[in-house]
Formats: sequence, structure tokens, C-alpha cells
Amino acid sequence: MSLTPQWLDELRSRVSLSQLIGRTVRVQKAGREFKACCPFHNEKSPSFTINDDKGFYHCFGCGAHGDAIRWMTDHQGLGFMDAVKDLAVLAGMDMPAPDPRAAQRAEAAKTLHDTTAAAQDFFARNLAGDAGGAARAYLATRGFPAAIIAEFGFGFAPDSRGALKSALASFGDAQLVEAGLLIAVEEREPYDRFRGRLMLPIHDARGRVIAFGGRILTSEKTDAPKYLNSPDTPLFDKGRTLYNLHRAAPPARKSGRMVVVEGYMDVVALAAAGIVEAVAPLGTALTEDQIERLWQVVPCPVLCFDGDAAGQRAARRAIMRALPLLKPGHSLSIVTLPAGMDPDDVIRRDGPPAMEALLQGGASLIETLWQVERDSAPLATPEDKAGLKARLIDATETIGNSDIRALYRRDLLDRFGALAYPARERPPFQRQAMPPRGGRKGKDGRWQPPEQPLAPEYLTQMRKVGQIDQTLRPLLAAALLGLIADPRLIARHAEHLAQIGDSDLTAGGLIEGLLESITESITESGDSGDSQASDHDASAAAADDERTRALESAKLVTRLQQRGLVLPGPDDLAGMPYDFIARGDPVGMIDAIELLVEYPLVELALAQANAHTQHDLTEQSFAEQQRLVQRRLALRARLGQMGRARAAL
Repeated sequence: MSLTPQWLDELRSRVSLSQLIGRTVRVQKAGREFKACCPFHNEKSPSFTINDDKGFYHCFGCGAHGDAIRWMTDHQGLGFMDAVKDLAVLAGMDMPAPDPRAAQRAEAAKTLHDTTAAAQDFFARNLAGDAGGAARAYLATRGFPAAIIAEFGFGFAPDSRGALKSALASFGDAQLVEAGLLIAVEEREPYDRFRGRLMLPIHDARGRVIAFGGRILTSEKTDAPKYLNSPDTPLFDKGRTLYNLHRAAPPARKSGRMVVVEGYMDVVALAAAGIVEAVAPLGTALTEDQIERLWQVVPCPVLCFDGDAAGQRAARRAIMRALPLLKPGHSLSIVTLPAGMDPDDVIRRDGPPAMEALLQGGASLIETLWQVERDSAPLATPEDKAGLKARLIDATETIGNSDIRALYRRDLLDRFGALAYPARERPPFQRQAMPPRGGRKGKDGRWQPPEQPLAPEYLTQMRKVGQIDQTLRPLLAAALLGLIADPRLIARHAEHLAQIGDSDLTAGGLIEGLLESITESITESGDSGDSQASDHDASAAAADDERTRALESAKLVTRLQQRGLVLPGPDDLAGMPYDFIARGDPVGMIDAIELLVEYPLVELALAQANAHTQHDLTEQSFAEQQRLVQRRLALRARLGQMGRARAAL
């Protein structure tokens, strides 16, 4: 069959789009156009416009846009060819002549639809007749209203090997076998597939019966499966079909919610409780095709799984199949029911509001992925935790969209870091002596001794100060960059690094990451770093040292990034030329770290002294206050000198 652009344009021109949409949506005339509340998302005021002259609709709220064919595929859930055929009937146009083989397939499918429709009539009559008493009694125990039983088309298959075969004899055994209604065995007569079961018809997107599902009625019969579905046929592909989609799609588009449960009896139970946007896979785990079908209706379907081990396995399979398909704006919400309960159990025990509350409280896909992988194995040893990290990384690598993949990796590694590297309680601050400095020249050219440190009586009461303020933030960034550039300095200053106050630059655990990474590096390298370069001259040794620094720095950056840590950059220096970074000057690093530790402590001590002098001003307290003021001024001067200093040319 060849559908030319000219033929499709003629089809669109013959269809009144406002009348087509008006069959299912209330539309109002608005000048030369029509308007309506958008059927693709919830809204209270109309933002959905229809233009018959141009032949398209558009929603200014959600962006839905298309023509008559798009309306039939997106809103009615039809395939392209089915949409074209329905519009052709509406427009009074003949479809282009198909090729003979396509015509034969279409005729065969039509005949199969007639066969399954006749089988549905047969099952429905048996439910209402004398033979259906046991099935009706079972439905009574489930508490399904008569309207629900009629709407879902419940039926009954007699416990006979030939009842259906005899009733539908006019279709022939071959046709009944192809429709999945009879079982053909070599050298034996075909016999009924469904026997002694409560029957439910399975429909396609257009509402035509294409297959059946049957539930056994007697628990004593253990030699047969509890639920039995039709096999795959030319009409029915269980991996692509969702039970009840033809009924659930329209209300789901209005509510913005689609609920996916494990079986068709769960769908019926939810519908009886007023939750009509429910579908179910058919005897298989949720497939990629079914996920794509769900996303055509709503961007974030709710997967509702039983609370037993099988339900958790089904949740994990669904997540792993969804990850490669993730795209912006589309995901899954996961609801886990109480242990040992299905939707009908929840509704019977706690009522429909409780089920609604569970559905509204679903976890995100990434949250469920984290919980499933975290709880799938013990985490007692470092090897166990490393296994969790490997599983998380493997899962994120399957995501096709690069942006979503990067965001998932960052989020999951952050969670892993919080679990595997919990924040350690730091010991009380005890100032240790820094390497002695020889002082510096004053403005008059005379040598000045080192500045007097804090009074000893304050050191015993100091603790890690809260936040590094904006005054010290650029210096903190410079110190961190210097440590990353030469990781050998980290071990030398480990005790003082642990006392640096909090900042947005270290909020993610960067200092802890530096200390733990260098410890891991030392452990891995063993004694390999103790080799002597006795055969090199001074310049060669310096070159080797520079290469070693660069190599260790690159490894450290990789370790930190694997932990999901954000490293400072040049912008964090606020334009200050801290030259000790470029020079690799260890003395400059000592100055920086000492200043980062001491400055907040002086601020704290001064605040305490000010508060004390307000209530008890003595000559001694005033002198101490003034000493701290002078010390703060001296530290500020040092900070300014470090920011202005430039590397000597």
C-alpha cells in the first residue's frame, strides 16, 4: 500500500479537525478558531486551540501540536495505519489499493478478529448460564460490582476439551489454533486451550479482542498454572501489549497518571475502587516496548509492585530495562506495597484512600535504583561496598542520554560516598607548633622576629570554627589548588587540614577526600616512592620531581572525581595572584594553612573577649581584647600580602 503525500493531504483537508476532536473533547468557538481545555494535561482554563483552516491543533500550556493523524495516534492510541484507515472512513475516501500479499494478511487478521470476538461471546454466555455458577461465586468473593464485571467482559470457559471447538466449529480447527484458542498436538485432535477458568478478554488499542487470560477457580488443582494467557498470535504479542490500555489511556491523559500493576485482576480491583488509569503486562516482566507505549500516554507512569521478593525482583527488572530508554522529561515512579499484599488486599483492608496515598507517594526511579542495589547484598566489608559502587556505575553506564547518565552517576556516587565515607567526628583542636619561620624585614629594613601566636590559655578551648567567610575563601581555594598540584604536601599538613573550618568549597567532603585519597595512594604505592635518583644531576632530578608531581596530581584528581567531589577552579581565587601555587612553595603553603586555621580562631576569641568586657571590664580583660585586635590586624596584613605577592621573575 502506497500512501503518497498528495493522498494524505487530501485526507487531512476532508476531515474537520474541530469536529474530530469534538467527538471526545468539549470545544468552543473562539473567532475563527476553536478552544478547549487541553486533553493532554490538566488545566482549568483553555489553552488548547484548533484551527480548521490550517488543519492543526496546538496547546500553549504543554506544547502538544499536530494534525488529524497525530490526534488519532497520540490521543486515541492508534497506530499510524489504523489512524489513516479510520480517518479515511470518516472522510469517505478509499484507501489506496494494497499489494496482494498485504491484502491477504489484512483479510486473515480480520478473520482472526471475528474468531476472537466469537470466542468472547461464547465465554460471556457460559458465565451467565448454568455452567458458570462456580465462576460467579468466585467473582462474588472478590466483591466486584456487576457494572465492573460487564465492563471488563468476564466470561467462563467450561471444563471440557471440546466445548469451544464445537461452539466455533464454523471457523475451522486451523483458524482456532491460529487464534490461540485450541492446542494442536501431533497425531491428536486439537483441543480447547482454556478449560474450567474464569476468562477475561484482552484488547488492542482500538478495543478489539485479540487474546484471553484465564484464572483457575479451584485451588485443589495444582497440576495447572493459576493464570493462563493466550500464546503469541498474528493479533497478539504479549511483549508489546498492555492489558486495559484502551480503557485506561483517555482518563490517564486527563489525570496525568498511569498505574502499572502486576496482573489483570489487580487492574480490575483498582477500577472497582475508582482508580481507572491502570494497566498490566501479560505474563512477562515489563518490556522496553511497553515502557515506550506508556510514555506515549504520560511522561512518568507509576509502577506498583507487590511487597514480596518476587515484586522486588520485578521492580529491579523494570528499572534496568528503563535505564537505557530514559530521555528528558520521561521517567518512572515506583510504589512498593506492604509485604505480602497486592492492590486488592490494600483496598479491602484500608480502603481506596489508602491505595491513593500509596500511589501518590511513589519513589523516583533513581531513589529506587539506589535502594535496590544498596539492599541487594551485605555491606559489611570494604569489598562489599566496592561491589555496590561497581553495580551503581554499571547501571548508570547503560543510560543512553549523556546528560541523564552524568546526573545519575553524580547523584548515586554522592549517596555512595555518604554511605562508605561517613563524616568523622574531629577531635578537639590542639594547636601544634609550625616549623619555625625566621621572621621578615620590616619597612625600615630591620629584621623583625616572628609574630606572637595566640595566648596559650585560649588554645585549649578552641574548636573547629563554623564557616570560612568570604575574606578567607580565595585563600582556601588557593591552598586546595596547591595541595592538588603537589599531593605530597597533604600528608605533611594533615593535622592542620583537619582543623580548617567549613566552606562551600569543602561542603562535599573535599578535605576528607584529600586526606583519604593520599592515604590510599601511600598504601597502594608501598615503598616504590623511596627510590633515589643518585645517577641524575640536579637539573635531571628537578625534572623528575616535576614529572612526579604532575603524575601524582593527575591520579589525585581522578580519585576525587570518582568520589563525585567538585574541585575549586581559578574563578574561586577571585583574581588574587597567590604565587605559592605556581612556585610550589612549601613555606607559602604553611603560611596559607596556618592563616586559614588561626584567623577564624582569633575572630572567635575576639568575639568572646568583647562579650566578656561588656559585663566585666578589667584592666586585664581590656589588655587581652586589645592584643586580639592587634593580632587580627596582623593576620589581615599577612592575608593582604599573600594576595598581592607575585612570583619573582
